Amino acid sequence: MSTQAAITAKITRRPKATVTRFRNAIGKYKVVRTDRCTGCGLCAKLCPHGVHVRYEGYSRTTRPKDHLCRGTWCKENCDYYCIDKCPAGALSMGLNPVYESMGDPRWTPDMILSTWDQAENGRITNETLEPHLGASGGGFDKLRLNFPKEPALKLKPSEVDTHLSLNRRGSGPKVVIDVPWYGGGMSYGSVSPATMVGKAHACMVWNSFTCTGEGGYPPHLYPYDDHVITQVATGLFGVREETIQRVRIVEFKYAQGAKPGLGGHLLGDKNTPAVARMREAVAGTSLFSPFPFHSVYSIEDHKKHVDWVLAMNPKALVSAKVSTPNDVDMVAVGSYYAGVHIVHLDGSYGGTGAAPDIAKKNIAMPIEYAIPKVHQFLVNEGIRDKVTLIASGGLRNVHDLVKAICLGANGAVIGTAEMVALECIRCGACESGRGCARGIATTDPELSLQFDYEWAARRITNLYSSWHAQLVDILVRFGIRSVSELVGRTDLLHHVDYSE
Repeated sequence: MSTQAAITAKITRRPKATVTRFRNAIGKYKVVRTDRCTGCGLCAKLCPHGVHVRYEGYSRTTRPKDHLCRGTWCKENCDYYCIDKCPAGALSMGLNPVYESMGDPRWTPDMILSTWDQAENGRITNETLEPHLGASGGGFDKLRLNFPKEPALKLKPSEVDTHLSLNRRGSGPKVVIDVPWYGGGMSYGSVSPATMVGKAHACMVWNSFTCTGEGGYPPHLYPYDDHVITQVATGLFGVREETIQRVRIVEFKYAQGAKPGLGGHLLGDKNTPAVARMREAVAGTSLFSPFPFHSVYSIEDHKKHVDWVLAMNPKALVSAKVSTPNDVDMVAVGSYYAGVHIVHLDGSYGGTGAAPDIAKKNIAMPIEYAIPKVHQFLVNEGIRDKVTLIASGGLRNVHDLVKAICLGANGAVIGTAEMVALECIRCGACESGRGCARGIATTDPELSLQFDYEWAARRITNLYSSWHAQLVDILVRFGIRSVSELVGRTDLLHHVDYSE
């Protein structure tokens, strides 16, 4: 059995603890033990979370594992609050300054730490963190799920269906995924090989898809052909007939919601010899993807693209990734008549640190406005049942996913959540110099070795497991048997500013 086959057999949907790769993990609180500690070991006996540990045969406890600390929650809810219980008064606790410096209003420190928790354990173990709401003051953070006091239909988790069919046109291949989301495009050149393969492996385990992005189709993705979407973007980097023929879904990227109208830009530092070979470019030079496709100025031009792909690979589904301008509803209808199977709406707020904030916040329509606009327009046109509507651009957790579906999407594409699962801290330095200091969004040969793809695959698989369990729980609480029954159910949502 090959090494990869052996790893494939080991990673299943059943969560397996996959701990942090850093010696000093970041937590919400900082616990300090002073030299007044007598080594009585009472704190280790009291704490059920593993913050204090004293190994058998040793007279002293180890340095506090404060990333496991529940902080003031223990003081308010439990009788084992170590700070008060310590007979020598040797313990103190406060907010970790690193925690306070992480994230932003959309990806709060709590949400980052909770995603790490889920990636490590495959479920939410630290319920003192807020996993579902940010502090942006708008968008998904203003929407809440309207759970009934008693569901109309009492269901067991095993009776809930989370599958999503990606081809609704009535002809062509059937492609069904087990969860209503798949991984977003991150190109060879923007993220490390371990990140890319880890994403693909998790999608294989969960029978979903990952996307190559626009940097070509590197050989290390070949074992995952059935779970890879290859992307054709304006730069046509690495696009070959052979790669289009390998996959079950081909995605045309017409624009990116985080930076519509700006195209793409890979800095020269990230264009290593390996990346340059894949993109058929010169190493060390900056690479630009123009905006827009200069061969597409009408729906007829768009249809030529679709026909070109289907002529090379008749078994493929075709997706059109578009940003969210004011007339995005017309774009969606045009894409349907051009022959695509999936309309992928990419709203603002998505993207990595490579997308400038001024573009994220000021150009495209937020995805929570774009989804119902397109959904209703497709209903009015009588073609909603023929189009798979996929949303992306700022969906951070399973509650955002459910809200997007209730607004009218069939499913979602996620990207940043996968990066956070690999211990991204949202510093926004993805595109600076050698790239991500944590080895995630980098092609630097040294930085890329900080973790291997097995660790990455386990973390993302665990996150998917947690999301799936939460999604099933939400459907059970609603009394809804299938995720497809959620589509367009805005009555299951309420906006906190407009609720009595």
